[in-house]
Amino acid sequence: MSEKDLDSSNVEYTEQVKSKGYIKQLQWDMAIGLQKVDNLKPSKYFERLVSDNVEGNLTIEQVEKKLKEYYNEKEKQNDINHNEMECDLVSTRIVELLQIDNFELSVDYLKYIHKYLFQDVYEFAGEFRKIDFSKHEKILNNDSVAYGDSKTLKESLEYDISLEKEKNYKEMGIVELINNITNFSSNIWQVHPFREGNTRTTALFIEKYLISLGYNVDNTLFKDKSVYFRNALVRSNYFNNYLNIKEDKRYLIKFYENLLLGKNNNLHSQDLIVKELF
Repeated sequence: MSEKDLDSSNVEYTEQVKSKGYIKQLQWDMAIGLQKVDNLKPSKYFERLVSDNVEGNLTIEQVEKKLKEYYNEKEKQNDINHNEMECDLVSTRIVELLQIDNFELSVDYLKYIHKYLFQDVYEFAGEFRKIDFSKHEKILNNDSVAYGDSKTLKESLEYDISLEKEKNYKEMGIVELINNITNFSSNIWQVHPFREGNTRTTALFIEKYLISLGYNVDNTLFKDKSVYFRNALVRSNYFNNYLNIKEDKRYLIKFYENLLLGKNNNLHSQDLIVKELF
């Protein structure tokens, strides 16, 4: 073929328009994917409801109504799989919040997200924990991150958020932006203000924050890499002075590079294993 035959300069561009169904699917992928951080999987019934919502046959309100009816009937039969119920209901709440165009950089909004997500699951939804705790982490050979003191949770969050409010992301280069959002999300997560659901709450809080700043977020990452995301948060906050192990935010930075820049960093939780502890 000649040069002229291969010249596409006169061919008109075709506009790529993403359908509402495509956007809905990404939101559901993010919501369901995040449940993997607590090893939760959806019910088959819920998967059918999601498919109907994506195809436009059910509204999100109808999905929620049918889910409640389904689990009310399951409760009468004493046949509830509580893990599936949590996954189904919390995933639905996440999608509902993603479809609401609101955000406030505040402690109250963080509490609001937790209460909204877990209102059907935990009696303590939206309430700060009153105990100190630790959690065995596989990548730390069952050691734990040092979480925030239960007596100063609100003060710690208010401090982190007050510093964040002083930043002007419009004047930042992309490298500085990613470093800042990495530090902020790492600090919020380290406080661990709730008894359960901290990673899911932090992820949605940060995503809503980024959207409010005008950034596009690649939700497919939360579908496939939510466990990596949590392990990267662990690694960004773990230190061991005796073994001279420092906090390492490189892995969380890689996640945000993929999330915001469309990079293709390899994200494997195996890379986050702290070998000195084994």
